Amino acid sequence: PVDVKIIAGKAAHAQPRLPAILGIDLAGVVEGVGAGVTAFKVGDEVYGMTGGIGGVPGSLAEYAAVDADLLAIKPRNISMREAAALPLIFITAWEGLVDRAHVGAGKTVLVHGGAGGVGHIAVQIAKAFGATVYATGNAGQSASIAALGATAIDYQTESVDQYIERHGAGEGYDIVYDTVGGATLDASFRAARPYHGHVVSCLGWGTHALAPLSFRAATYSGVFTMLPLLSGKGRAHHGAILREATKLVEAGKVKVTLDATRYTLATVGAAHQAIVEGSATGKLVVDIG
Repeated sequence: PVDVKIIAGKAAHAQPRLPAILGIDLAGVVEGVGAGVTAFKVGDEVYGMTGGIGGVPGSLAEYAAVDADLLAIKPRNISMREAAALPLIFITAWEGLVDRAHVGAGKTVLVHGGAGGVGHIAVQIAKAFGATVYATGNAGQSASIAALGATAIDYQTESVDQYIERHGAGEGYDIVYDTVGGATLDASFRAARPYHGHVVSCLGWGTHALAPLSFRAATYSGVFTMLPLLSGKGRAHHGAILREATKLVEAGKVKVTLDATRYTLATVGAAHQAIVEGSATGKLVVDIG
């Protein structure tokens, strides 16, 4: 929902300079390469998180000039639409679980918002790394969370203490990934396992009391996936993460959920409205051309 936040004036850090082209993710075919680009050639099918914020033009256009470091070859076993839905959410999930929290076999992971965009990818990455995964959602999301391979927790009927007792061995979880923010991040601090727990959030934008985390001697990391686009630094790492995404997708370990509605450049406004209203189920993709 980065575009929606920009339109609403709620993302000062990401506001593009006008006139602007929005759209942070893309998938498409390489039409030309610049001097010094050796990783791609004309005709390659690629995907990436390439712009739409700050001074970097976005993907809601027929053609896009992008930094090659931000791209990777598209997985062969999925459509362009599926590939276009993956970059931001996969990179965000990977940076939190792998780069920050070092997820691995034998660890317990709690994903808040396990049926959401970042959340449903985070669940699958954690499973692929051999972790035991739990995920919060409402009652209507339990089946989709279970289908991803996680144990579903209904946050509307169970308190933090209750689900820690039932699923966290009475102590908590090795990794807690908050994809919701606000009060959910506060709850995450209480769900971290003492001494070794690690809380990660991609929406830690508010003011939060760290005492519950400190009293558990646990740690916290923030994820800000847009930093390489805004700063120009660390972009090659995004391309490297997407190469890992390609491996996992081609191995059948990660699948992205798409909303069934088809959108075009002419109906982008309707796509934004669906996000605002919360009526979408899965990632929204805009077909170009």
